Amino acid sequence: MRLVTLFALSLFVVGTTNATTADTIQNANRLMQKYTGDVPGASLLVIKDGKPLIDRGYGMADLEHHVAATSATDYRLASVTKQFTAAAILLLSQDGKLKLDDSIRHWLPSLPTFAGKVTLRELLCHTGGLLDYEDLIPTGATKQLNDQDVLRMVSATTHTYFAPGSTYRYSNTGYVLLGLVVEKASGLPLQDFLKQRIFTPLHMDHTLLYVHDDKTVPHRAYGYSETDGQWQRTDQDLTSATRGDGGIYSSIDDLAKWDAALYDDRLLSDASRKLAFSPHVKVTGEPYEASYGFGWRITGDTLWHSGESIGFRNVIVRWPKQHLTVVLLSNRNTPEPYRTVLAIAEPFLH
Repeated sequence: MRLVTLFALSLFVVGTTNATTADTIQNANRLMQKYTGDVPGASLLVIKDGKPLIDRGYGMADLEHHVAATSATDYRLASVTKQFTAAAILLLSQDGKLKLDDSIRHWLPSLPTFAGKVTLRELLCHTGGLLDYEDLIPTGATKQLNDQDVLRMVSATTHTYFAPGSTYRYSNTGYVLLGLVVEKASGLPLQDFLKQRIFTPLHMDHTLLYVHDDKTVPHRAYGYSETDGQWQRTDQDLTSATRGDGGIYSSIDDLAKWDAALYDDRLLSDASRKLAFSPHVKVTGEPYEASYGFGWRITGDTLWHSGESIGFRNVIVRWPKQHLTVVLLSNRNTPEPYRTVLAIAEPFLH
């Protein structure tokens, strides 16, 4: 047991005193106890000053085949995907291929006339007001929706929730449509644009935008939900095939590379990063104080985003001024990990 502990400390925590190392590992392991054992698990990353202090898996990525979760396990990111879709739009803006104040209807002319007042900028910060596609799914539908289904359903709507730009309402619809704009402006399928412009340049070699039956997800975690004390595989549902709002699979190892790129201009210019990380609107109707940037929530000194889809719960929280980032990816429907990450981060903050 002593040898295992020493190995874990040397592998997962770097650059701290032995006492601090033991304390931080013990604190993290205590907080991650619920993910430990023969249960759907999680992968946890703590980066401080560019160094991975904790980088490991807990529990199982695949219960049926007893595959343990590791730092290389790929989880469905769900809405953590939105920061990548936003980055794609910002890259195309940098390229001069589109403008943030373009109408969404300029790019997707099948949308209703009233959508002509909705801009890409408003969709990026959830102030467009377009109806949620989840509420437009026909009763009794059993086939997974794709992005064209979303476009078709939204094109048949007759109103918005509110005047575009007037208030905030979280919108998966907006980010599905932004993904389609990336395709129109770049001439590439969304999954190829993300690979060519973000994943490959950053050497995120095990990250991909999942397209059903097109690519195999490496080291894939499968999602589970607890029902009557038993874990049931719940990996896909009707909305698991849309892309720009939640379709990326990634690992904490690859997200460490993404985090590093957000500190400099290797991917996004200073101006683009400022746009992404600036508070454009106050978040309302959600159970925490925050503003919203482009694909990022902003609370105090933190930039963060959660991601939830059937069988997955994820969060990334960044403290840029302290060069600290904590990522928790999990393949289970509970618990919601945001508070756990804040507690794991606390010993590293000063």
